[in-house]
Amino acid sequence: MATPAIPLSLYIHIPWCVRKCPYCDFNSHNAPNALPVNEYIAALLADLDQDLPLARGRALHSIFFGGGTPSLFPPDAIAGILDGVAQRLAFAPAVEITLETNPGTVEHGPFAGYRKAGVNRISFGVQSFDDAALQRIGRIHDAQQAERAVKSAQDAGMENLNLDLMYALPQQTLAGALADVEKAILLQTPHLSHYQLTLEPNTQFAANPPPLPDDDAAWDMQEACQARLAQSGFAQYEVSAYARAGSACRHNLNYWNFGDYLGIGAGAHAKLTGADGSVSRRWKLRAPRGYLEYAGTPRGVGGHDVVATEQLPFEFMLNALRLNAGFALDDFVARTGLPADAVAPMLADARSRGWLECEHRHVRATELGQRFLNDVIGLFLPDRERSARAHGGPPHA
Repeated sequence: MATPAIPLSLYIHIPWCVRKCPYCDFNSHNAPNALPVNEYIAALLADLDQDLPLARGRALHSIFFGGGTPSLFPPDAIAGILDGVAQRLAFAPAVEITLETNPGTVEHGPFAGYRKAGVNRISFGVQSFDDAALQRIGRIHDAQQAERAVKSAQDAGMENLNLDLMYALPQQTLAGALADVEKAILLQTPHLSHYQLTLEPNTQFAANPPPLPDDDAAWDMQEACQARLAQSGFAQYEVSAYARAGSACRHNLNYWNFGDYLGIGAGAHAKLTGADGSVSRRWKLRAPRGYLEYAGTPRGVGGHDVVATEQLPFEFMLNALRLNAGFALDDFVARTGLPADAVAPMLADARSRGWLECEHRHVRATELGQRFLNDVIGLFLPDRERSARAHGGPPHA
């Protein structure tokens, strides 16, 4: 049976942005001249109504507005969405409600308005504080706008702030990567997401790759920035996430701990544990036009799959091993419904390679394992998929 202790989150996708960045592979679309705000709010709530039986009356521990650029919606629209959600689902005490925003003044409303609407955490897509670097990656804000936006949120009483920074940008040097981190530290936000720019399929950068630092240079940037953040009091708690004490992102922690989440909005994904203990994934139509037409109806659901039992160890490890602290084997059992013996051979293999350490039924990646995390996680694939990888074939070949 499913355990009632599994937290439930809600992801709300708003798919529009002022201009799609050349590296972005998210479900985001250039905004029309007039955003269909009211129509989209109605679609979101109809979508949630359809998914309510899957929540089974559970309370929400976190809500995350992602995109696109959700803050293209004004504060009263965000308030309308949150009010509608609150009429349908209970909020756990101290629920974390995050809104992603970009620093350009045309891309967000007044932060005091968002705070009044119920938002208590802001995530800024800064990416860099170097104007030339921002231009090279297609961002439409500059460093001054980024700094002003962060300070404006702080002045509005928003204390729980995240900055997204990327490293290994086109033509970036080690000194440039460290300078971005130094500026973030000076802004005194409690959370930082720091991740490497990668060329994702079906993006402009994949079609026309810019000159990027090589792997050794990127690794040097990662290590140097990690050391500087640690020196400044940021603890790395996940592959790309750093926080001061008490400021880890609860929504993302729920993902990484294999918790449950509903997903509403164009292209939004959900992961849910059923009353019988089965784990399923569900997603919505990606295209905003189709979503607006069919949200809340069966045609608005892009798909719904039950995760095969043999796939559960990989699905769990794909998330949990990203955490520096690792996971308890008892949590693996509770979240997957499988016995610990189901992963004992893989754990032993990883330990023999120096990739994992296991003590008192707690598992975490070693420093070597963190560097080769994809290989570690690959050990937990079903046998046929591991064999396909070993012989150069694709999964499910």
